[in-house]
Amino acid sequence: MTIPDYQSLMLPVLQIAAKGETSVPDAETEIATMFALSPDERKEMLPSGKQRILHNRIHWAKFYLTKAGYLESPKRGRFAITPAGAALLAKPPSKLDTQFLLSVPVFREFYRTDQPGEAASASVQSAAPAATPEEVVESAFNAAQAALRTELLERILQNGPAFFERLIVDLLVAMGYGGSHRNAAAQLGRSGDGGVDGVINEDVLGLDRVYVQAKRYSPGSSVGRPDVQAFTGSLVGLGAAKGVFVTTSTFSPQAIEFAARIPQRVILIDGKRLSDLMIEHGVGVRTNRVLKFKRLDEDFFVEE
Repeated sequence: MTIPDYQSLMLPVLQIAAKGETSVPDAETEIATMFALSPDERKEMLPSGKQRILHNRIHWAKFYLTKAGYLESPKRGRFAITPAGAALLAKPPSKLDTQFLLSVPVFREFYRTDQPGEAASASVQSAAPAATPEEVVESAFNAAQAALRTELLERILQNGPAFFERLIVDLLVAMGYGGSHRNAAAQLGRSGDGGVDGVINEDVLGLDRVYVQAKRYSPGSSVGRPDVQAFTGSLVGLGAAKGVFVTTSTFSPQAIEFAARIPQRVILIDGKRLSDLMIEHGVGVRTNRVLKFKRLDEDFFVEE
């Protein structure tokens, strides 16, 4: 069974609170059993990797019910049902969700805060999405990242091979390889060794070296096993044990399988991973704006 969205958890959370004062972790255990969630589903994380999805959705269900006056927090980390919540359970609505909560004046006032004019009116007229606010933000962020990855690869293909080589230099230096940018650029030039485009120091002192192959392929064209095999053969001829094969497209399943079972350490970087690394290390991109999401600091409000 899939993990219920936070609106579907509102009624179960209220029912659990009706049994007595509880907490989100305790409610999480009970709800996981109630919905027959598998161990993997119970541990499934948000894309950020910082919180379990189930925990996050229960938190938001509890938070909204509290804002509507149906739950209260008698002490830190605990919540309990209020008389209004008990009355609601005595005559439950056909569906307890955000749209229903918007019929409660105190919740409607909370929900439309900081949404002036038409935006406030629109928020009252329509229910919130099934995803929690954090999930909505992360989904939007992931969509923006996917669009940026596509745009990066398109722009790379619009430039020539020399630009691609400079890009690889910039990326490797940003990742900590090659020492200074000047040293990296000097070593990543054409080496003349068949199947190898360049070589770069793995560390500042040059104690070990990594050989590089770069192929600028358009989408739909994949790098096959023969290309990876030729690159590996060049490594053997050079007495090298490490190599990086970078492409703007993809690698065929046969190429990936071959690279996984050879004694040499050959890392395959396809277009998606290349663009991810560029974004992560700030190569070819710049920060447009930063949004900071802050949580309540519970420790701050603890009286000694």
